[in-house]
Amino acid sequence: MANKISVSVMCSDLMNLERDIKTLERNGVDWLHVDIMDAHLVPNLTFGPDFANAMHRVTSMPLDIHLMTEDPELIASKIDIKAGDTVSTHVELGRDLSALAADVHGKGASFGVVINPETDPEALAPHMAYSDMVTVMLVRPGFAGAKLIDGILDKVGTVRKWLDEHGGAKVLISVDGSVSCERAKLMAGMGANVFVGGTAGIYRKGMSLDETIPAFRAAIS
Repeated sequence: MANKISVSVMCSDLMNLERDIKTLERNGVDWLHVDIMDAHLVPNLTFGPDFANAMHRVTSMPLDIHLMTEDPELIASKIDIKAGDTVSTHVELGRDLSALAADVHGKGASFGVVINPETDPEALAPHMAYSDMVTVMLVRPGFAGAKLIDGILDKVGTVRKWLDEHGGAKVLISVDGSVSCERAKLMAGMGANVFVGGTAGIYRKGMSLDETIPAFRAAIS
C-alpha cells in the first residue's frame, strides 16, 4: 500500500474550510483527519459528530476520525461513518474496545487505536485482534502546533517491530503531531504508513497548499 497523507482539518482556515477541502482534493490528499475532543480525555474541546457529518456532505474523501473522548462509543454512534473511513481511539481509556471496533467494521470502515507518547507498545496487546491501524502520538494530544517530544521518533520503529512480532504485520502505523517533511521521510523509513499533516508539514507559513502537499508527498514516497 502506498503511504497516505491525512490532513488535519483542525489546522485549516475554518472560516473557509470547504474551499480548503477542494484544494486538498485537487492535490490528491488521501484522508481528512478530524480530531474530536471532549475537554476530559484531553484538555481541549474541538469538533463534534455534526462537523464530521457535514464534511461527508462536501467531499468524498475518507475521514480519519480521531476520538479523544472519554465515551468514544457514544460519539461514534452519532457519526455517519462511511465505508473507507477510519475511526481511532485511545488505549489509555483502559477498556475493551471490541464492540466499538465491530460497529465500525460493520459500516465498512477501519478501526484504529492510539497510543500517547508515554504509553508502552505492550498496551496494544489487548486490541490487536480488531485493530487495523495504530497511531503513534509524537506530541501530547490536545492542541495544534504542540512541541515534538524529545526522542519520540524512535518509537515508530519500536512499534513497528512490536507489531511485526505480535501478529500485526499488516497493521498500519499512523504518525501524528509535528510531522514535517524531514521527519515524515525518516518515519517512512521506520515503517510508518499514514502521515498526519498539520502546521509542520501542510499548513506551513508563507507557503500555499499547492506547494506544501507535493513536497509532503515526495517526502513519504
